This record gives sequence, C-alpha cells and structure tokens, in this order.
Amino acid sequence: MNTSFFGELLQSISERGRALLDRARDRRGAGGARSESLAELCEELLSARGEASGVALAREILTNYTELTTGPRIAFFEALANRFGPDQERLAAAVEAWQAARNDKTAAALQQAAEPRRQELLRRLNLAPNGTEALVRMREQLLDTLDRRDDLKAVDADFVHLFSSWFNRGFLVIRRIDWSTPAIVLEKIIRYEAVHKIRGWDDLRRRIDPPDRRCYAFFHPALIDEPLIFVEVALTREIATAIAPILTVQRDQLSPEKATTAVFYSISNCQRGLAGVSFGSFLIKQVVEEISREHPKLGKFVTLSPAPNFAEWLARERANENSAVLTSEDRVAFANLDIKGWWQTPATRDPVREPLLRAAAWYFLRARTKRNTPADSVARFHLGNGARLEQINWLGDASEKGNDQSHGLMVNYLYDLDEIEKNHEAYVEGRTVAASNAITRMARPASLELVPVAG
Repeated sequence: MNTSFFGELLQSISERGRALLDRARDRRGAGGARSESLAELCEELLSARGEASGVALAREILTNYTELTTGPRIAFFEALANRFGPDQERLAAAVEAWQAARNDKTAAALQQAAEPRRQELLRRLNLAPNGTEALVRMREQLLDTLDRRDDLKAVDADFVHLFSSWFNRGFLVIRRIDWSTPAIVLEKIIRYEAVHKIRGWDDLRRRIDPPDRRCYAFFHPALIDEPLIFVEVALTREIATAIAPILTVQRDQLSPEKATTAVFYSISNCQRGLAGVSFGSFLIKQVVEEISREHPKLGKFVTLSPAPNFAEWLARERANENSAVLTSEDRVAFANLDIKGWWQTPATRDPVREPLLRAAAWYFLRARTKRNTPADSVARFHLGNGARLEQINWLGDASEKGNDQSHGLMVNYLYDLDEIEKNHEAYVEGRTVAASNAITRMARPASLELVPVAG
C-alpha cells in the first residue's frame, strides 16, 4: 500500500511538473527553441532546480528512451560516456586544492568533483514514476553492447555502483510463493526459472503447492511484483543426490513432519539488468531461517546445484598436454565423454566415474579465475554465502543440459547455521574453500598451486 501511495504521489508530481515545463518552453518561444534530443534533455535535468519539473523531465527522458531503436540507443549510451563524465575543470581545481591543503574538506570536495555527472543524472532519473524499473531495463540493454564496446564500461560501472546501494539487502523483502500468490508473479516465476525449466502451470504447481515443497522470492519495494531472486526448496528425508526424483511427476509426497532435510534445488536471478550487483552474502541464510521457523525439526540445509563451468574447464585441461590435473590414464577414460550418450552403457560409463569425480574435486578446490576466485560461478555464490562444499554427485543431472555443462555432475553445498559466518569470512579474506573431508581426500594431491582459468 505504501509503495502504491508513493508511486501515485510521484505520478502526480510528474504531471504537475509537466505542465510547468510546457509553460516555461512556451515562454521561451521560437527564439529560445532548442533541440529536444535525449542528451540535451539530460543536461536540462541536471540543471533543473524544482523537484516537480525535475520529476517530469525524468519521466520524459525515460519515456523517450523506450522509443529508441538499437542504433540511437547506443548513441545515447555514447553520450552518457562522453558528455556526462566528471567535470574536468572542477576536478582539476579540486585536485589542486587538495594538494595545497590535505584535509577532510578538500578531500570531500575532490571526491564530489571526481564523481561522473551521469551518476547524479541516474539518481534524478530514478525519481520518475517507475524510474527504478526503467533504469534496470536500460542497464540490461547496455549489457548487450559491452562485449563490443569497451568505451561504455565506465557507464556500466556507474550503474553497478548505484544499484549496489539501491538494492542493498536491507531493502529486500522475502515472501513465500505459493498457489495463492497473484498470477502476475507466478507467470514471472515460470519465465525467470533459469536452472530447471518450468514446463507450464501444472509443473509450477507441483513445485510450490505440495506440503513438501517451498518457494521463496526476494522483492524490492521499487519493483512491484518483480521478483529479484527466488529459491525452490524440497523437504526430504535425506540429502538429495539427483534432480530427477525431485522434479518427477510421479512421486510420493512427504509429510513435512517427517522431513529432516531442506534441499535448495533451484536458485534463479530474475533481473538481467542487475547482473553483477550483489544482494548481500546471506540471502540463503535468510531462507534457511525462514524455513526453520516453520519447521524447527529440520536438521540439514543443503543445495542440489549444477556445476555450469566444469565441462568447459575439463575440455581445456584435456587439451593441455602439461595439465597438472590429468594423467595419461585419465585422458584415455575421458575419451568416452566424446561418445554420444556415454553414460547410458556400463562399458563407456564405468571407466569415467572415478577420474571424473577426482578431477571435479580438484576443480572445485583449486581451479581459479584470474581474480583468484573459484572457477565455478555457482560455487562462488554459495561459498560467498557461507556454505561448505559437501558432496559431488555422479550423474546427478543426466539431462542434455546437465551433460553439456558438467558431464552430469551436481553438487551439494551445506548451510550449517553455526558455521556460515566463519566460512563466509574465510572465503572473503583468503578465498578459502570450505569443503568436506571426503572431497578434500578425493582431489589428487599432485600440486597445491591454484591454477587460473579464463574469466
């Protein structure tokens, strides 16, 4: 209700401001006519003093932006990069003042002068009705250009900087998703599911309606009915090692009172425009606490996670004649991976199991990106959330997608409420991977050196 009230208030301010803008432009007449290009409207927004006219201008800019085709849209991003960076003269003067007198006052002035003008522009655009949602969509379109346009990365950095504050975990609200949730939200859960595709309404109901299934989503007050991230949970008697029994149509439902374990089997980020923006390091802990309040007898909280970067990493190791991971025997066994449906017959499946699990343990414990973070993107998320790498599951996902990304392997990450903070701190401070003894023993102790990979 409060969100709706403030939205309507901004809408009213915007409409009144629109009238003020029109009257001001009429007074300027033909002699004061100026181009209504988006970049010039943005300049006008930055110079606006009145809040009503500013909100109206912001609304006008965002409305006009949505009508742009690809070429003009990129030109607008170019203008943001080239025309709305720091004020160079002001910055030079602030540097000179700070060098002459290095104190808090000159340091603050230097910090303000160094801020790109486009950050203040984005803040003012955010005041428009539905401005936050419009800016998230704008950044999504900006991301589409970055692979080809390094000159626009500074613009993206400003989006990330501001979004990191606007979408701080303190602003997020957790809500349970069930069959009584409004249809507009349920439709988005179907659309945004990124791990295990939801095949229509019946499939969705099987995931959120039975007593042994749960779904929780995080929302931001500025994005009404737009989930940011959601988590699907299965209540089970034991740690799940494969996804098929969880998703199958024909299964026996379990009374929640008999469950001992909560399995987080799908975690989906919904807003591509927020890619790379951290929602905080303890989102899953919040879900764990939510479930624990409802079912205090649950003793274990684990994920059943994909390993989306493993197959790609292993392919590089197989191509590397000097690999520190693979032996000549491993290479012979892994030749079976090139056979279509290799996991379906014992002759091609059995030789692969031991070396694949061993290589996977090495991968999770030691393979690193150039930034010294774990090579696996899902591992980075859960380790940063304070989980422990608990178990690697052979043929946990025998689907085509599972084989393509991880040769069928899936992983359990354990969330131990008594260890989450300690694991998180160890990961943040030294990129330490908390892992079970079983996985540590499984990894070949040939070399403890952390081997970087692309990324």
